[in-house]
Amino acid sequence: MKKRTHPKNYRAVVFKDINNDKMIICKSTVITKDSIYIDGNDYPLYKMEISSYSHPFFTGEKRFLGKTGPAEKFKKKYEKYKKLQNNT
Repeated sequence: MKKRTHPKNYRAVVFKDINNDKMIICKSTVITKDSIYIDGNDYPLYKMEISSYSHPFFTGEKRFLGKTGPAEKFKKKYEKYKKLQNNT
């Protein structure tokens, strides 16, 4: 293996899915503030909002958003404004 190909901060990091507390240990250069103690070692901790453990594509879970999302709320709000403007 070639010397000096990886950055100096290339080390083992724990990636934790905050939705289900699953953890993956792999090497990375990600900058972290937190750390975690696992199996006698102290690792930098990176908290993820979504991973293959919680993503609907990988879990087969179907999630439906509410019928009134941000776009629908925006349209509804400005339909009222247009009606008021047309009446005057």
